[in-house]
Amino acid sequence: MARYTYKTKSGDTWDTIAKSIYGNEYFAGDLMAVNPQHLDTFIFSEGVEITAYDVKDVPDGDLPPWKYEAEAKEDEEDEDND
Repeated sequence: MARYTYKTKSGDTWDTIAKSIYGNEYFAGDLMAVNPQHLDTFIFSEGVEITAYDVKDVPDGDLPPWKYEAEAKEDEEDEDND
C-alpha cells in the first residue's frame, strides 16, 4: 500500500482534503483514522502534513455509503463465483 503526504492549504477541512486526494469526500474518515494527531482540527492552516494511503475502491458519489458498500460486496461475491 503506497503512502503519500498531503500538505494542507489554509482553510482545508477533512472532506476537502479527501476530495483533493481521492476525488471523493467519502474517504475523510479514512484520512482521520491514519492522522489521529489532527482529530481536533476542523479547519487546517497551511502546511500541515497529512498522511494518506491508496484506497481500493472510490465510490462515484451517486450512491449513499450503505448502498455502495452493499453493491461492492455483491460484486466481490460474483467474482468469487466465477
